[in-house]
Amino acid sequence: MSSSPEHTPRPPLPEIRGHGLHLRAWDPESRADVEVWLRGLTDPEFERWNTPFRPITDVGSARESLRRGARRDTEGTAASFRIADLGTGTVLGHIGVNEIHRVMRRGMIGYWVLPEARGRGVATRALLLTAHWAFTELGLHRLELDHAVGHQASCRVAERCGFRHEGTLRGAIFAAGRRDAFRDAHLHARLAPDPYPAHPTSP
Repeated sequence: MSSSPEHTPRPPLPEIRGHGLHLRAWDPESRADVEVWLRGLTDPEFERWNTPFRPITDVGSARESLRRGARRDTEGTAASFRIADLGTGTVLGHIGVNEIHRVMRRGMIGYWVLPEARGRGVATRALLLTAHWAFTELGLHRLELDHAVGHQASCRVAERCGFRHEGTLRGAIFAAGRRDAFRDAHLHARLAPDPYPAHPTSP
């Protein structure tokens, strides 16, 4: 059976270096990667603004979550990167391009940063790197980014990286800690031909 354009298998994700960061694919079989993934997704600040589609509560569910992500990477419908410090190799967080639609050349981008790495411009630098890669290497035309209304830190990151605020999506994401209730989200987006953001990339 042939693959559709939206699900054409992709080669392994590249390693991306720049702005003091090193991005590479997560390894579901690495205990260290699984433990960082679990810590990131169970951090209280992450849980305040995000509710994963499936509960992540222990090493087993975290590993399975990473395996699902790896399958999406292979299918070409997503690209999930571990963010690390370029100099020390210390893991700082995650960024990914999700829901990649090859025909419409569109994707949805999301990120999180570990508590000890916040306030250092990690999300901004990672978003600049990943957006550039998605536009130039994946050939995407439009990248979307949404976040819960009230998440001002994420809103500032989006705007620094040239993702314009386009409006409010009513009841678009899960309420905090629930999968039976919803809340509004702000939608930001950036197009490939938009001017490159004039923002310093160092912390």
